[in-house]
Amino acid sequence: MNKIKICVAGATGWAGSELCKGIFRSPDLELVAGVARTNAGKNLGEVIGVPELAAPIFATVQDAVKSSPDVFVEYTKPDVAKQHVLAALNGGAHVVVGTSGLSADDYAEIDRAAQHVQRGVLAVGNFALTAVLLQKFAEMAAKYISHWEIIDYAHAGKIDVPSGTARELANRLSKIGQAELDVPLDKIEGPKESRGANVQGTQVHSVRLPGYVISIDAIFGMPDQRLILRHESGTSAEPYVDGALLAIRNVSKLVGVHRGLDSVMQF
Repeated sequence: MNKIKICVAGATGWAGSELCKGIFRSPDLELVAGVARTNAGKNLGEVIGVPELAAPIFATVQDAVKSSPDVFVEYTKPDVAKQHVLAALNGGAHVVVGTSGLSADDYAEIDRAAQHVQRGVLAVGNFALTAVLLQKFAEMAAKYISHWEIIDYAHAGKIDVPSGTARELANRLSKIGQAELDVPLDKIEGPKESRGANVQGTQVHSVRLPGYVISIDAIFGMPDQRLILRHESGTSAEPYVDGALLAIRNVSKLVGVHRGLDSVMQF
């Protein structure tokens, strides 16, 4: 059996290190390289507490893709994620994106690059199954309820707003329509910022406070009734591993950018 060769950028981080352990435990996958600037030159297994894992850590994506991975996983920060993805595509790898904060314009540029090299990019705002289901249920609701908004919660130190989960949900809902506003934004009285940001036709409110990890509410309203869909995550990165492994195993079937884990799931 030919194993799928993988490079993980952000391999020593909170989510990336847990994913690397999951890859190591999977007999059909092989971790060939990691990217982590502060630990460059070290052995990844020793850094994340898995001595049996032998994979070099590189400072740059350009150096890491010389190990010829089949799949590159982007799990770093939004200010460098797009350049990492483009470098990985240029190196011949398919890409799974777990980093949040990329815009629709970013993904349009990435899609052009992926189409050019005939590689797949699977962009997943949240690998947790409950988040995937929330997105599917929200799409169903938006077909019947014309008023909705999103509240995006995260820890106080999260610098990107909205979260990748919220951006992905707004993108999905935009394909159904724009949320109706009984009072247009240019007609409200008071600070317009209090109504949140309009993201692809949906008002999104980002809360950043201690005590949260990643949570999201999709709120739908009708006269005398409302529907609230909520996803909440805990402090462990384990819920994201299975979804990420599913993405890794299936991204090579795709060409161009595909948004959401359900792109490779059966419903």
